[in-house]
Amino acid sequence: MKIYVSRDMASVALGADDVAHAFADAGCEVIRTGSRGLFSIEPLVEVETADGRIGYGPVGPWDVAAVLDGTHSNRLGPIEQLSFFAGQQRFTFARCGVIDPVCLDDYAATSGWKGLDAARALAPQAVVDAVKASGLRGRGGAGFPTGIKWQTVLDAPGTQKYIVCNADEGDSGTFADRMLMEGDPYCLIEGMAIAAHAVGAHHGYIYIRSEYPFAIYTMRLAIERSAHLIAPFTLEVREGAGAYVCGEETALLDSIEGKRGQVRAKPPLPALKGLFGQPTVINNVLSLAAVPFILAEGAEAYAAVGFGRSRGTMPVQLAGNVRHGGLYEIGFGITLGELVNDIGGGTASGRPVRAVQVGGPLGAYFPPSMFHLPFDYEAFAAAGGLIGHAGITVFDDSVDMAHMARFAMEFCAVESCGKCTPCRIGSTRGVEIVDRIMAARNTSHTVRPELVEGLSFLKDQGKGWPTAAFGSTGSARTGEGYIDKALYSRSPSRIDTSLSAQSDLLRDLCDTMKYGSLCALGGFTPYPVLSALDYFPEDFGLAKPVQEAAE
Repeated sequence: MKIYVSRDMASVALGADDVAHAFADAGCEVIRTGSRGLFSIEPLVEVETADGRIGYGPVGPWDVAAVLDGTHSNRLGPIEQLSFFAGQQRFTFARCGVIDPVCLDDYAATSGWKGLDAARALAPQAVVDAVKASGLRGRGGAGFPTGIKWQTVLDAPGTQKYIVCNADEGDSGTFADRMLMEGDPYCLIEGMAIAAHAVGAHHGYIYIRSEYPFAIYTMRLAIERSAHLIAPFTLEVREGAGAYVCGEETALLDSIEGKRGQVRAKPPLPALKGLFGQPTVINNVLSLAAVPFILAEGAEAYAAVGFGRSRGTMPVQLAGNVRHGGLYEIGFGITLGELVNDIGGGTASGRPVRAVQVGGPLGAYFPPSMFHLPFDYEAFAAAGGLIGHAGITVFDDSVDMAHMARFAMEFCAVESCGKCTPCRIGSTRGVEIVDRIMAARNTSHTVRPELVEGLSFLKDQGKGWPTAAFGSTGSARTGEGYIDKALYSRSPSRIDTSLSAQSDLLRDLCDTMKYGSLCALGGFTPYPVLSALDYFPEDFGLAKPVQEAAE
């Protein structure tokens, strides 16, 4: 009897290895797959029967007998018929959870290499034109048209060109890149080989964060096994050291080159002068993994799905306080409310949804009143947000949005490469401002006394320094309190410490960071901060807008 059990990192964390071993000990042929993407039913076991594969989940090692005789209470039936999967449009993740990820025969039997064969039958320009016609845009966050980027590299002079896959998936609540690399690595390899043919590249790199050991192992094994199929194109994996800023394309290039990952000023663009100074295609995992479908099924088939200028499908990741966390691949245009309430099932706690953050730690927070928004690049941009890597993190009504705004600034301060002033200094000042606001609204916030000219400011209330009643600013890296000596030493009596003045100061700082930062780390940090201020002012001790309060 054939038994299918996921070896995805999330499934293993929930006990999938023990389940697989238990079935193997019972004499079953166990095939390890990727995850189907609904983690609330993991460890998922699928049993091959005359009527197809029948799912059971969650399953423990002690459930072997009940699963094998079909009496287990968690019998799910054919997985594709579950409501979570029935509504999906799986272009990119069609094989995840279905096949053995590193079996070449399994991949070939499910239309694998069909896109590469079609691409190699075309001239490079025709391949680029097909990607343009599909409407594919970068799935890493920027949403830049993939075909335009490839065209630039194709036209760039140079005998050596590179394909670089950005697999440094650092956003909290996102896991699509990891799932695909662990569950269908040949799809990514095929997409990179097609890109290489399209632009004239001979070598490529997959940059994977070190926190993904399963993905690193799987990709290296898949590259070794498929080397003869993608030749003369060659690939290798480079392991990142965990810096969030290395998800920015130019910092990633520096890291591959053996340097400290820091953002490069543009121009020149990486498409013209990228890795080792050569023309370079840099795309996200999901962008490259979408390409085989486009070449195999045609650009029109891909472009037929979507909404507005956002064409094709997007693997949306539901995380946080949500009942049905997991990956849901669907065409653009579905509303935010449908994703959170209908597909995600609302909060896991059962309490009302208060906010959702879309686009990772630098994404904006949206209240339920914005759930009508279609999942679309332009719609979210117009609402002051971004889709990013399509991670959605759900919060119930117990969340304190001032704390979340502080987290955004602190995250930026910790992860900043330090190259530009608005990001490096602005994020630290941002933490201090939010701490002042939180202290003024009487939120408990532990601070450590800091000596100022030999005296603790908590005790020295007669020298012109702020008193403990107002509180101190906070250190972005430790959370401990420190007085902003430079601010108060100039003219402490003229500093307006009111909530309204401090919130105005925070908005002004966000404006500087948004338009003055060298890259998206500092430039996007204002999104969660300003959205928290706009939609949840009461958490900052501020009054709601009159119209909203009346409603």
